[in-house]
Order: sequence, then C-alpha cells, then structure tokens
Amino acid sequence: MKKIAVITDIHGNSPALMTVLQDITSKSVDHIYCLGDVVGIGPDSNEVLELLLSRTDVSFVVGNHDVAVLAAFYGDDAPKGHQNERHHHQWLADRINPEYIEAMSKWPKQLIVNHFNKVLLFTHYHLNQEGWFLSIEKNPSTENLDQLYKETKYKMVCFGHHHMIHHFVSSKRTYFNPGALGCHDKPRARYGIVSLTEKAISEELIEVPYDNKEFLQSYIQLQVPEREFILKIFHGGQLTY
Repeated sequence: MKKIAVITDIHGNSPALMTVLQDITSKSVDHIYCLGDVVGIGPDSNEVLELLLSRTDVSFVVGNHDVAVLAAFYGDDAPKGHQNERHHHQWLADRINPEYIEAMSKWPKQLIVNHFNKVLLFTHYHLNQEGWFLSIEKNPSTENLDQLYKETKYKMVCFGHHHMIHHFVSSKRTYFNPGALGCHDKPRARYGIVSLTEKAISEELIEVPYDNKEFLQSYIQLQVPEREFILKIFHGGQLTY
C-alpha cells in the first residue's frame, strides 16, 4: 500500500498547518502533496514555508495566490484576476524570506505521478489551454469533470482552490479536493489521505481541531491589508472584537 496526504490552500495559517502535520505524522503517511496557495490571505508566510520546506517528504504545485505574491516580489504585473489584491500581496511579498521566494518560483502548476500503474494528477485547479487556472465552477458535477478530463488517462485528479470539499467518483476516475486547510468558518483544519494498492484507490477526508484565536487576532495586530473582508469571508467572522 502507498499512503499519501493531500493538503491545499494553507493560506498563511501556520497553527492550522502545524496541527495537520502532527496528525499526518501519526498516520504513517509515505508522502505529502501540497496543492498550492501556501501563502496569501493569512500573514504567516515565512512560518508555513519553513514548516514545509524543512521536510523532505513534500511535493508542491503552485497556486494563484503564490503566483500573485511572486509577481509582487519581482515587480511583475499582477496575474489575471488579482489586480485588485495587489496591495495585500505586496504587503506579504515585502515580508517574505527571499530564500522562500526562490523555492516557490520552481513549483510547477501540475504534477503527474504513477503508483501501481495508476496515473494521478495533482494541481491547484483545472487549467485552461493557456495554462492558467479556470474560473471556479460553483456547482461542479461528475459529468462536467469527466468532460473536462475526457482526453486524459488519469485515474485520480487531486486539486484545491475552491475551498469547499469535492469528492466525485465516476467510472473513469476520482476527483478529490479535501477543502482548504487554512480557511474555514470553524477552528478546524482539513486535509485528505489517499491510499493506493494494486487493486484500488480509497480516499479519507480528515478535519482536526486547533486553537485559532491568536492567529485570527494577528490580522488585527499586524494590520493585514483587507483584514476585515478576509476575516468575514475566509474565516466566517469567528473573531469577535
């Protein structure tokens, strides 16, 4: 058996990530696939990157917020759809360790791996013909996803970006998004475990509780740009002033 963990959309939330990594360690996982948006939204860019890059068992793909922070760091134009968020991404880029920028710059948009002759795709989100992320499908379905990947041989597509959980299984393949690890309306961090054998693939959705009070308060203490909007939309208004 091969057991892999799928984490995505950490969004600069170090206490959530620490909790998940501790839980993963307890489950004898062989490898971790991190599906992008490691940074952006939350303020703990250096902390989450240190936690991940200090490990030897993590493979990465880049997310749209990661690309936006990289663009801000290098002074490039904001990527499509992120022009209005440039002030926020610049604030993060100004505080990030340049060594981590170099590492992030090498992350691909997709990873394709083979386990037990089963081809798996890991991506932040589905890509268009130009190699950029498609707009979020608000009401995804097995039929739509099968149409999108009809020309591929993937037995499983793991992705993130859309912060809600997706778990669709068709006769052709499995589609798996365990939900955002670092953005939730509850003090719970989400991730997934995929178990593979020669005969089957199985998926498990996991939520682990953690104390997010100091993390949410840090948005105010650090004066994170767009903090009121972020706390309401991405953290469900949990912080009471």
